[in-house]
Amino acid sequence: MATIRTFLFLFFGFLIVFGYATWNETIESIALQEGRNNTFLIAKHRKPVNPVRVEEPNRIWGGKCSKEDIVISQSPTRPLPNGIPTYTVEIMNNCFSGCKISHIHLSCGWFSSTNVINPKVFRRLSYDDCFVNNGKPLEYGSVVSFRYANSFSYPLYVKTITCV
Repeated sequence: MATIRTFLFLFFGFLIVFGYATWNETIESIALQEGRNNTFLIAKHRKPVNPVRVEEPNRIWGGKCSKEDIVISQSPTRPLPNGIPTYTVEIMNNCFSGCKISHIHLSCGWFSSTNVINPKVFRRLSYDDCFVNNGKPLEYGSVVSFRYANSFSYPLYVKTITCV
């Protein structure tokens, strides 16, 4: 039994060191095999999945926040065991003046997912209107993350926000 553990440890270590996998992917694959679904994550230390070049909106420093302060990154992840593609979405408050942004509504079309997403994190209210973080403020640098599964990815854009 100890030799199997040692082999798996070395195998995953090899994949991580040589860039074939990341620690998070390894943990995610183990969680999927065990039937766990981690759909809620707020972290201040994480970077967007696909870094996006963000420029400061044209405003006086310390002014009100705007829709441009919300950065949405979306990337494909490992498909479900039945072959349905999955996508990881990260929504980040990138307001350089440190403002908190709440009541974030996204344009999302007929968004749907084959796996359940925590409605406190992300939910579709009606056609082309999805609600983020249950309306709670998202502080500067904070990220709300979730994963959805569908045969295609949905384009997500910020419709409206409220500055706190």
